[in-house]
Amino acid sequence: MKIGYPCLNRSIGCTPSRTFRLASYSAARLAETMRGNLDCLERILEYNRANGLLFLRITSDLVPFASHPVCAFPWQREFAPRFAALGRFIRRQRMRISMHPDQFTLINSLDEGIFRRSAAELEYHARVLDALGLDDTARIQVHAGGVYGDKAAAINRFCSRFELLAGSVRRRLVVENDDRLFTVADCLEIHRRTGVPVLFDSFHHQLNHCGESAAAALALAAATWKKKDGLPMIDYSSQKRGGRPGSHAERIDLRHFARFINAAGHGLDFDIMLEIKDKEKSALRARRQLVKMKRIPES
Repeated sequence: MKIGYPCLNRSIGCTPSRTFRLASYSAARLAETMRGNLDCLERILEYNRANGLLFLRITSDLVPFASHPVCAFPWQREFAPRFAALGRFIRRQRMRISMHPDQFTLINSLDEGIFRRSAAELEYHARVLDALGLDDTARIQVHAGGVYGDKAAAINRFCSRFELLAGSVRRRLVVENDDRLFTVADCLEIHRRTGVPVLFDSFHHQLNHCGESAAAALALAAATWKKKDGLPMIDYSSQKRGGRPGSHAERIDLRHFARFINAAGHGLDFDIMLEIKDKEKSALRARRQLVKMKRIPES
């Protein structure tokens, strides 16, 4: 069981997602920005190794405008040694890596143009993971997309469009239940028809479910992961106190977290991505809690 956080580390004073305006695009500007982003990613990985945080969601903005037609810069070739070195570090430390494109990546969009741009964005994510030399346990997670007034048709469209995606994307894709539209049961239907593993989001399930308990839904989602996929991945968060329903907590509630872990039971291991606003700080607290609960070793 590994624990981690998404994209940014707020303790080390850098960001791996620097970008610039499209109007000022140039190959030189892209290379300079990428160099800084990769430097920061390296610092995050080193921080995580030192602190036992072995799961990281890499930012989608590592390579600015990578899936945009303006980007003709051969970043994979030019930065191949750097990606290879980072990948060796990740593998040596037995870290788990994921990526999560933004909400505009919609495989089942009614608009063919949006689908084409989404497919290009997913191919970029796969190229990053391939450049790092990571195996199929490094995953790309997406939501099922929109309902567009007909959920059955939306699921059909996702499944048929899945077959049109590049093989490099299909072998890494996982689908996540969301907080409004697609439940774990809906994602299980997508899995049944495509083989895509289901990533369980505990907070989304709390807000949008079919009556099954979190433990039951987690077990069903976990069963969709094969050995080659690695341990099941989950997203964990809780409600922000005083925030609108669905707002993620600023800081982990350790009692809520412990209840969730205990409810999941000791017979199931999974890698936990904490979607908590203070990032690594809550991840460190959660790791200490898991050590205390004897779910992971101290070192």
